[in-house]
Parts: sequence; C-alpha cells; structure tokens
Amino acid sequence: MIRIGNILVSKGEGGVYGERMLEGYRVWDPYRSKLAALYLVGTGIDLIPGMKVLYLGAANGTTVSHVADYVEVVYAVEFAPRPMQDLLEVARRRTNVIPIMADASRPEQYAPLVEAVDLLYQDVAQPDQAAIALANCAFLKPGGHLILMLKTRSVDIRKEPAEIFRDTLDILISAGITVRESTWLAPYHQDHAAIVCTR
Repeated sequence: MIRIGNILVSKGEGGVYGERMLEGYRVWDPYRSKLAALYLVGTGIDLIPGMKVLYLGAANGTTVSHVADYVEVVYAVEFAPRPMQDLLEVARRRTNVIPIMADASRPEQYAPLVEAVDLLYQDVAQPDQAAIALANCAFLKPGGHLILMLKTRSVDIRKEPAEIFRDTLDILISAGITVRESTWLAPYHQDHAAIVCTR
C-alpha cells in the first residue's frame, strides 16, 4: 500500500468523488471508505498488481476506484440503480472495473461473468451478511482472502454490535474460514467492523 507520511493514497486519475490530490496521488479518505479505515486502524490485505477482486456492494464506486488503482481487475457488483449510474462513470474512466448490476445474495446471477479471484470484498448492508460472504467464497481461489465489512446495525438493530460481531465470527469459523484479523473501524465508522479472512 502506498503512503505519503501517514496518509494512505492510490495512484490514479483523480476527480472521482472530490478527493484531494497529494504529490500526484489520490488521497484515500478513511471517512469515505471503510477499506481505507481498515488500513489505518488495522492491517488488511495488501492490494498488488495482478490481483483480481470481486467487490460486493460497490455503491457509487468510491472505494472501487481506489482498489482499481492498485489491482488488475475489479468485478464490482451493485444492485441499486442510482449508485450504479455513478459506478458506470467510474468504470468508463477505469477500464479494469467491470460493473455488474446484480443481487450479491444470488451469485449464480453473475457467475458466468466472474473468474476466480484473489480477494472477495463485501460491503453489503443486509441482515445475512455472513451468508452472502460464504456463498460468494465459491469465486475465491484457494488461499484467497475475504474482507467482510460488517454493518452491525443492518444485521439486527435490537442486538448489541459486539454480540453481532461475535456471532458473525462464529458463523465464518464454523464454515471453515480462517479469521486473520477482526477490528472495529472507529473513529472513522461507528458500529462497523472489518473481518479479514483466508479461505
């Protein structure tokens, strides 16, 4: 990962979401991107050239654009029509972004479009986040990585975030996934946690 001082950056064309430029690099804002927050409060997975990424919950393409600056290709899955319009603009300017309008809970919809990937990144705000991650692990190469951005309030508003965090870890471990790192994303994102795994 590229840092200038203690600031996380990526090398690519700017102007995606009004991000600052620093010495010719795009500043990766941890308040706008949970993945950037993970790299600042935890460790995460190094993004390297040649890496293939399946990104679930691509939204407007803010984080997708930074990931694309580092890796070979990003298969970006988004279900909502409005964010997809912005994502298409990101894909127009970054030819290694493949936008896919589909439901991440139904990976069979996009299975013909996606090759085996090195990293599965999930940022989907649905109650069954762990189940969605596990279903999409079918695309992961052996030894590949999963980063699950857990939005605890989207799982169950009645439960404490810490309880949901523990339950999600148990589900992943029971499915044979090795958890390498788990951390809260405060102060950048409240009640959000990152779970970094290896298949």
